[in-house]
Order: sequence, then C-alpha cells, then structure tokens
Amino acid sequence: MERMQAQELLSSLRLPELDELSQFFRSLPTSTLVGIGALTAVLAYWLATRPRAISPPCNLRHQSQEVAHEDGGRRSMLGDNPDKLLTHYHEDAKTMYEVFQRGDGPCLGSRLPNQPYKWLSYKEVTTRAEHLGSGLLAQGCIPCPDQFIGVFAQNRPEWIISELACYTYSMVVVPLYDTLGPDAIRYIINTADITTVICDKPEKAQVLLGNVERQETPGLKRIILMDHFEPDLLEHGVGCGVIVQSMQAVEVGWGDRKLMLSIVASSLTVQLIRCVFVSTGNPKGVMLTHGNVVADFSGFLKVTDKVIFPNQDDVLISFLPLAHMFERLIESVVYCHGGRIGFFQGDIRLLSDDMKALRPTIFPVVPRLLNRMYDKIFSQANTPLKRWLLNFAAKRKGAEVSSGIIRMDSLWDKIFFSKIQASLGGRLRMIITGAAPASPTVLGFLRAALGCQVYEAYGQTECTAGCTFTTPGDWTSGHVGAPLPCNLIKLVDVAEKNYFADKGEGEVCVKGPNVFKGYLKDPERTAETLDKDGWLHTGDIGKWLPNGTLKIIDRKKHIFKLAQGEYISPEKIENIYIRSEPVAQLYVHGDSLQSCLVAIVVPDPETMPAWAMKKGMEGSYRDLCKNTVLKKAIMEDLQRLGKASGLHSFEQVKNICLHNEQFSIQNGLLTPTLKAKRPELKEFFKEKIEEMYENISI
Repeated sequence: MERMQAQELLSSLRLPELDELSQFFRSLPTSTLVGIGALTAVLAYWLATRPRAISPPCNLRHQSQEVAHEDGGRRSMLGDNPDKLLTHYHEDAKTMYEVFQRGDGPCLGSRLPNQPYKWLSYKEVTTRAEHLGSGLLAQGCIPCPDQFIGVFAQNRPEWIISELACYTYSMVVVPLYDTLGPDAIRYIINTADITTVICDKPEKAQVLLGNVERQETPGLKRIILMDHFEPDLLEHGVGCGVIVQSMQAVEVGWGDRKLMLSIVASSLTVQLIRCVFVSTGNPKGVMLTHGNVVADFSGFLKVTDKVIFPNQDDVLISFLPLAHMFERLIESVVYCHGGRIGFFQGDIRLLSDDMKALRPTIFPVVPRLLNRMYDKIFSQANTPLKRWLLNFAAKRKGAEVSSGIIRMDSLWDKIFFSKIQASLGGRLRMIITGAAPASPTVLGFLRAALGCQVYEAYGQTECTAGCTFTTPGDWTSGHVGAPLPCNLIKLVDVAEKNYFADKGEGEVCVKGPNVFKGYLKDPERTAETLDKDGWLHTGDIGKWLPNGTLKIIDRKKHIFKLAQGEYISPEKIENIYIRSEPVAQLYVHGDSLQSCLVAIVVPDPETMPAWAMKKGMEGSYRDLCKNTVLKKAIMEDLQRLGKASGLHSFEQVKNICLHNEQFSIQNGLLTPTLKAKRPELKEFFKEKIEEMYENISI
C-alpha cells in the first residue's frame, strides 16, 4: 500500500520537462554518459575540497570605532557588549590559578640532546607546585601579595612549577634575568624585599651569594636550586648567612610533611612584578594583577575564537624568555585550554632540532628570529634562478593569502615550501610575533611560505603584553592591528614633534582592565606613565589608518627597540663613545627592523691625525676619513670604551661610517642649542645607514 502511494506521489510530481530530459540522457551514448559522470565527480570533489578563505570576524575596512565620552578613544569592533571592555573569557578562569586548573593531560615537556620529549601532566605539575609552595610557607614565607619570590632561571618546567606555587599560595613572582645586569638585579632584590630566590644553575647562585657577601643584598636569606650543586656551595651559603637548598628538598623534605591547602588570590591581587629594563636609571617594577593577565589573553581569545581557537591538541614551543610577558601570556592561553608547552634545550642553535622533535602548533617569536629564517631561506637559494623561482612561488602563494586562504597543501607548498614547513615541525597553525615591529617584506613572505596564520601584536609590559592584534583575515603588513576587546586606545597630541590627534596621529595611550596598577614603590614614575583618568602613556607615536588599524610611526623620546625587543637609549651610548680621542661627533642609529646598531662618526680634525700617526697611518684629514684601517681602529676604540662602561653586546655598534663634515646648525643637523636633530640625521645618512647594514655579518 505504501509503495503504491509513493508511486502515485511521484507521478503527481512528474513534469513534462523532466520526461524530456530523461529521454535526452537515454539517447546519449554510454561513453558520453561516463564522461559526464566523471566530470561531475571531479567537480563535486573540487567543491568539497577546494581551499576556503577565513571568514573575518568583522568588516576588515572598519576594524575599530570611536567611543563616546572617551576623549577620542577607539575600541575593537569585537565583543559581546559594546559598552563594556572584556575582563575574562571563561567564567571559571578569573585568576591564573584557575586558568591552570582547566588543563588536563600532558602539560610541560623537556628533552635531553637527541632524546624525545618527556612530559609532566597537569596533575603532576599542580602537585609539585603545592609541595613547593607548602615548603616555602613551612620555612617562613607568608601567603600574601607582599611576599615576593624571585625566579632567576632559563625556560624550563621548574620555572612554571615555581610560578604556580606562588599563585597557589597568593605569593608574587619577580622574574630576574641575565640581561638586566648585576646592578639591576641587586636593585630589584632590595626594592622588592626579596628574601628567597629560586634559580636554575649553581653559577647564578654564586653571583647572588657574592652580592650578599659584599652586603649589597643583605635581605636575601634563601636560594633554592633547580640543578644539582656541590657541597662547597652549601658552605659558601652558610658563610654568608644564606640557606642553599635543592628544589627537590623543599618539595619533598618540607612540602610533603607540611602540605597546606591552597590560598588562592582574587583577580585584583598582584600576580607578579615584571621588572622593565630601561637604559637610563634603575629598572621599574611593573605591578600586574591576575585580572590584568586574564583580561589581556581574553582579548586575544575573543579576536581569534571564530577561526583558530586553542585546544587540547595544541603544542607551544617555549624559548622566548619567561621573564617577558609576551611569552607568559601566550603560554597562559595554552594552559587555559589544556594544551602542552615544550621547552627548548636552552641553546638557540638547537631550536630547529627541538621543533622537529616537538612538532609545535603555536610559535611565539620576535622579529629577529623571523628575519633570520628569511635570510637563511634566501641564502640557500644560491643562484639567480632559484631566487627568482622562490619569489615567484611566494607571490603566487601570497595572492592566496591576500584572499584569505591559508594552507600547506598547494602546488607551491609541495614544490617549494614543504621543506621549510618541515624544519619547523610541519604542524604550525599559528605564529604570533611581538616585542618589536616586523618587516612587511619578511612577514609577507613567511605568511606565504609557512602556510599558517601569522599574527602581529603591539603593546608593552604596562598593558600586560598586547593592546592591539591582527584581525583574522587581514594579512596586510605595515600596521599592528586593531585594539583588543579588553582595552581602548587613543592618540594624544605631541606638539613638539608635530603630531596631532585631530590629524589621526599622536602618542599611543591605552585604558582598560589589562593596564597595570603602577610601578613598585615608585609613585613619581607611575604618575608620569599613568594619568589620573587611567590612561597609560606608552611613549610610542601612532597613526590611525582608514580601516581602523594602528600604525606605529615614531617614538616620543629617543628610546627604541631593536628587532629582538631590547630597548636602546642612543644618547647614552653616544655619551660613552664621544670619549674616544679621535672622535668629535657621532650619531648612533638603530631601529625596530634591525637587530644591531650602526654609527656615523665625525673624526676630530685636530686630534685624529696625530692619533692615526701613532698607529702608523698618515695623510690628510679627508684621506684618512676614507682609510679602512683607521675606520677599524676607531671602531675597536669605541667598543673598548663601551665594554669598559658596561654596555651590553646589543648596545655596541656593529659598523661605522667615517664622515668628514661636522654636524652643524648651518647644515640642519643640529638644533640652535647644539643638540642632534635625529630625524634629520637619519634622513641625511639614509644611504650610508643602508650600506652599513648590508655590510654587517652577524
């Protein structure tokens, strides 16, 4: 009965046109029908497997909008509530302790040379953190936001265990790191009243004990070592009045016996004191709360949640210093979603080997590493034909990227880029670069070659890490993205440099729940940076682009970052180098797209010829300025002075150019008060600067 009803129904639906079409197909030869079927199958397969463009979360021509009653402040177009800035993403993750508790399965991985990664689970890490924290409390540490614990170590699982131990018992982490220099480390220990430092190697412990011995850090009472140490270090500690212990002894000997319940801080409690290195004066202790960090990474999640949401299968390679908030922030995103963190072996030269073993999916980097990757790729294309083919493939693949298609399986990938992708593990789906601007050329090429989403962030420690971020689908270069949903951004006038907000240019200011609470015990510097309305003044000069993204175009003061993220004060370096006997004037140059400094040097017409003669060189002033041997001798003298004055390697110039005409008011290179006009010097020597960088071999 049902079958008859079905046939009647089909008969009632049959149209004359369908009958004619059916008769047409029955009249075709079998071979033609087979061909049509094959073509249909191919078309269906192509439709099912064709690459699809990423759907942007907002209109890419309108990525931010001005907010009423916020004095020109702009906000992201993303967010559930346009009247409220984002403070958290998950209801059960409002402190960093809660963030970590959401994870399950493998967590922290490390490896020995030529060995696979070995993993600690989230449960094991949490247990060790509870034992370490309990051991600290059992020995006199107090579970409160005024208890500062120093961590002086390279990236490794014990760093995270130490950090989590502090979160578990409401103590505060104070990261210490080598590039601060010994004076800055002493200043931080004393300013933060640090009594306990957890460090990785006995050599660092010896440095800390030496400070105590000289009464430079009298408050330091305990050093806890991650690595094995010899008995003589213990004796050295006793002689200084400092207890030296192994981390294992604190966890097992003390923590096991006196395991305490967690004492978790609120989101408003200070989580860590991140000490910012500045080239002049003492370091600044940036006070960040749990809420600051949660708000900042929630902004990142909100921007990317529709296209590349983190999950339990994600793996991050950790090699950027954990003392920097950029690295810590991205790692927190991974913990929050149960992913894994694999640490490099500690040697940047082995990073590629670590990545092949780990096969990460998330790769936080700084532009300097991207530059090295780019240079290495093109150095291997060692003939004009190979370079042409590589550029051609990148342009064709780049056209796909521009249309929003990100993939690793195109023809260009199989022929040209698969080996590059394999060298990074072959599974990357996200690269995030920050700490300094990336070169548009390098960024554009790598977006094509690596076949993964490449994001650029901008910010500083005082706004936790980032305040702008690339909008998914906007793979153009030359800007730092739109404001994160957790903060507002406005530009304010810098009249002395002719930047005005009504023209869309000015100092970048940030306001929101990711902005820090102030500098530790430094109200004067806090007031200079954080105004009464809560706006953080970054010191960077920005420009709004027509699509609502931000472009960083200058620096309010003469302080800038190199490509690896190190801050440079050129005047400080110039004041040291000017003491060189044959030097009359000099201009130290660097920028965020370069990893080192160069200088224009004007030799002194009165002292240089005699100085050169002592070194066996003679000739007229102009001829001597062209002498490459003299150039090398002056370079060595500058570096000698720099080393004697304690300049770091990255503060030393790597190439110089001798110029035989003095900077003056008349030639427009000095102000009426005889100060260097840096923008004019940069423009005047543009070609010489480019030539110096081209001839550097680092």
